[in-house]
Amino acid sequence: MDLKELQNDWINEFPQPLMIAGPCSAESESQMLETAKRIRETHAQVPIFRAGIWKPRTKPNGFEGVGVIGLNWLKKVKEEYGFKTATEVANAHHVFAALEADVDVLWIGARSTVNPFTVQEIAMALKGTDKTVLVKNPVNPDLALWIGALERLLGQDIKKLGVIHRGFSTYQKTKYRNNPNWQIALDFKSQFPDIPMIIDPSHICGNRTGLADITQEALNVGYQGAMIETHSNPDEAWSDAAQQITPEVLATLIGNLKVRNTDLAEFEGEMGRHRTLISDIDFQLIELLSQRMKISERIGKLKKENDIAIFQPERWKVIREYADQKAGETGMSKEFIERVFKTIHEESIEVQNNIMINR
Repeated sequence: MDLKELQNDWINEFPQPLMIAGPCSAESESQMLETAKRIRETHAQVPIFRAGIWKPRTKPNGFEGVGVIGLNWLKKVKEEYGFKTATEVANAHHVFAALEADVDVLWIGARSTVNPFTVQEIAMALKGTDKTVLVKNPVNPDLALWIGALERLLGQDIKKLGVIHRGFSTYQKTKYRNNPNWQIALDFKSQFPDIPMIIDPSHICGNRTGLADITQEALNVGYQGAMIETHSNPDEAWSDAAQQITPEVLATLIGNLKVRNTDLAEFEGEMGRHRTLISDIDFQLIELLSQRMKISERIGKLKKENDIAIFQPERWKVIREYADQKAGETGMSKEFIERVFKTIHEESIEVQNNIMINR
């Protein structure tokens, strides 16, 4: 059996879209129970309660989770409020402890997905389990690693699989904590349409303000749910405080989500994918143009310091020749490419002229 043959109907056991919520980190029994109680009291459709028991940190000496004791708190959440439970596992020890505590859903984090040795260890520890196992995308934009992690799990006869799109790390500073890079996630979805995919807007945004928009965008392109970090007192959270919301805010967010008409799902889903990809490319274009203008500033400073004229006709000739070449290679019109490059070139000259005048 390969991934394309899997019938992942486990997600149909839950209300759609599937919502998973709970704190980034389990901090105390009272924090866990208070958060679960308030999620339940809002009547939001949240069947699965999540909490980080072990927390992989970038640097040592930070809060790395409460450890096994937190699993007892998850069990109390299940017993008192009827939630299914979920947590991240990063090695065989975590797996055995989580299974013993009867955690219902286990996920492999982005830092683990990137390492095939780690994934293999986890897969072997889970061998034959009937638990649901979700795989977050790797931290770096590598589709093969993401698929490979699922193949390793399937190789150990683990069949209740799903994936979590949590965005990809980037060295450049952007409005996202982790760039969504929708293209990679949608490529995965195109190849494996029957494997449930849910969004993790908390880790994509890194803040509270964009959660609703990212979640809705994911639903627009056919994702089946979301994992949203929710805390009884987010401002006092021990980890990732800025991206967590209260149960009441979560309920409002869920209530405002629009699930598309299934009768038009095929058309709307495809259209939504294209629009999302365009938005993603537009965002990257803006970032690249910003970088280009910063380089133009540096060139302007050099010209000022050395009394060099801003406009260099030979340089514009090279740009036009390059535009003509790219037009032929891409099939776009020569006129369009020239207009784009002319606009960029004019803005670059304006940037350098301002440096000449003001400095």
